[in-house]
Amino acid sequence: MTGTDLTNKTAIVTGASRGIGLASARALTAAGANVVVTARKQESADAAAAEIGGSALGVAAHAAEEEQAARCVDIAIETFGGVDILVNNAATNPAYGPLIAQDRAVFTKIVEVNLWAPLMWTRLVAERWMGEHGGSIINTASIGGMTHEPVIGLYNTTKAALIYLTTQLALELSPGIRVNAVAPGVVRTRLAEALWKEHEAQVAGVTALGRIGEPDDIASAVEFLASDASSWMTGETVVVDGGMRHGDARPYRMG
Repeated sequence: MTGTDLTNKTAIVTGASRGIGLASARALTAAGANVVVTARKQESADAAAAEIGGSALGVAAHAAEEEQAARCVDIAIETFGGVDILVNNAATNPAYGPLIAQDRAVFTKIVEVNLWAPLMWTRLVAERWMGEHGGSIINTASIGGMTHEPVIGLYNTTKAALIYLTTQLALELSPGIRVNAVAPGVVRTRLAEALWKEHEAQVAGVTALGRIGEPDDIASAVEFLASDASSWMTGETVVVDGGMRHGDARPYRMG
């Protein structure tokens, strides 16, 4: 059976100073990979790398800035000899309220970080390493991209587009580069605080598995998709949500 050993592999994880990104970088490191973690500020990237340990390296890079992203990819190649795994995790959500009420500045910011950045980082690693050597790319989507919700419609629109982008890129970059996504439900992160912080018990109670997610829940799926254990998977979006997408579980429970 093929396992998740990532020894001698190198990964870049964007938006890795906390939450799902930090947990994913930690999981990849534990599986044996060299990991480059990015954050907007060098001190945040350095702190994350220090927390992860091993050979983890922090590099300041705004996810949507191509010059900074290219520099990060070059540093990974120069330091570790290649880039075998890319986790497009960085995301933002500055828009709350009806979709039709959002202005152009907010629209541009969220699309640049949540959609343009994953495409741009993918192009960079494909051009500079994976196109010749192969690799695995994992995008952090959301179950919000598979349904409709009030107040976060613009965020969910970008995640729906990212799910489409994942499949499109999987086909365009086949057969050498695999491209998949994870779609978390409500996870205990700062980005998702508005969805759980004031009513965690209620959210957990209606979820089939009885709790909200933890960053490590998503990191385990990222590790799987990064490894040869998923070598015959591409273009897929793996839902990790404790059953949340299936609706209120309480009426179905026996006893």
